[in-house]
Amino acid sequence: MFVLVRPFSALPAAAALSLALCLAATACRSKERPAAAPTGPNQLETLELRYQGQNSVVSYAELAEDLGYLAPIKLTWVGNTISGPQDIQTVATGDIDFGGAFNGAIIKLVAAKAPIRAVVSYYGIDELTWTGFFVKEDSPIRTPRDFIGKRVAMNTLGAHTEFVLREYLMRGGLTPQEIQQVTMLVVPPINGEQALRQDQLEASAMLGIFRDKALERGGLRLVFSDHDLFGTFSAGSLVFSHKKLREWPNSIRKFVEATGRAIEWARAQPVAVVRQRMAAIITKRGRGEDPSLVQHWKSTGISQPGGRIADSEFQVWIDWLVKDGSLKPGQVSKRDLYTNEFNAYGKAPEARLDP
Repeated sequence: MFVLVRPFSALPAAAALSLALCLAATACRSKERPAAAPTGPNQLETLELRYQGQNSVVSYAELAEDLGYLAPIKLTWVGNTISGPQDIQTVATGDIDFGGAFNGAIIKLVAAKAPIRAVVSYYGIDELTWTGFFVKEDSPIRTPRDFIGKRVAMNTLGAHTEFVLREYLMRGGLTPQEIQQVTMLVVPPINGEQALRQDQLEASAMLGIFRDKALERGGLRLVFSDHDLFGTFSAGSLVFSHKKLREWPNSIRKFVEATGRAIEWARAQPVAVVRQRMAAIITKRGRGEDPSLVQHWKSTGISQPGGRIADSEFQVWIDWLVKDGSLKPGQVSKRDLYTNEFNAYGKAPEARLDP
C-alpha cells in the first residue's frame, strides 16, 4: 500500500495553518495534571512525563528509565506516534509532555509559531546508522538528474528523508522547477522494498532492518545516503513546550541528564549488550511488539556527548529552508529552536533562556 502525493515540495503551508487553528481551539487543549508540590530549589516539579512511543523501538528516554537513571520520574506511554512532525505537534497542543522529530521539522513548526523548544538530541547519522536511497540494480538512476520524473518512496513528508532527498537534488544542480517533477510516495517502511521490486516506484528510502533485509535479498543498488551528504551528525531532537520549560525546570533537567546518560551508556557498551537490553525492555512492556527487530541496532548515531545540541545541527537546516524559500532570512534564530541549558554534558550549563 502507498499513497500518491503531489510533486515534491516542502512541508505544506496548510500544516502550519492546521497547527495554528489547533493551538487556538479549546478542543486541542489538554487537561492539566497535578504536579508534585515543590519544597525546595531542586525539587522535581512533576514525577510523570507523557510521551508517544514507536513500535519495536526503544528510545533513549525509555532506556534511561529502565537503567534507573530517570527515577523517581516515570514515563507514561499514551500510544505510538505516526511520524516526527505528528509527535512534536502533539507536544505543542499539550497532549503529551515531550516528543521528538527531525530538526528541520522542528524549525518548520517553530516558524509556524508553535511554542516548543528542543533540549536534547535523540537520533543521528554515522557510518553504521544511516538512511539510503535504493533502486533496482538495472535501474538507469545514478545521478540527481536521473530522478526527474521518477517516484520515490519515503515514510512521511516534511521530515528527515524529504529534506535529505531535496538536498541531494539541489546539490546536483536541479532547479526548483525540476525538483517539482520528482514525486514522493508515502509508503510504510515495511512495504518500501516490495513496492520497489514490483516496479510501483523507481526508488525507495530505507534504513535499519528494512535496509538490511533488502540488501540480504540482493538485486538493489544504493544511489546515495544521508551519511554521504552530511557525515556524522545528530539529526533529531526531543522538545518540550515553553510552558513546561517554565514550570518544570528541575524535572526537565533530570530528564535531559538521564537521557544523556543513557545515550552514553549505549555508546560505551558492546552492541550485543545494548541489543539485549532493548529486547528485554520491549518484551517487558507488553505491547505486542517484535523484540527481534532491535538486533539491527548498530549505534546511536548521535554526534555530541550526552545528546548535547550543536549549533550546526540546526543552522544547516535554517540555511536550507531560507535557500528553499520556505523561511525568510532571520525568521527564526537558534535561540528560538533549542537550548542546552538543561544539559551538563560537554561544558558548563548555559545561562537560563526564558521561553
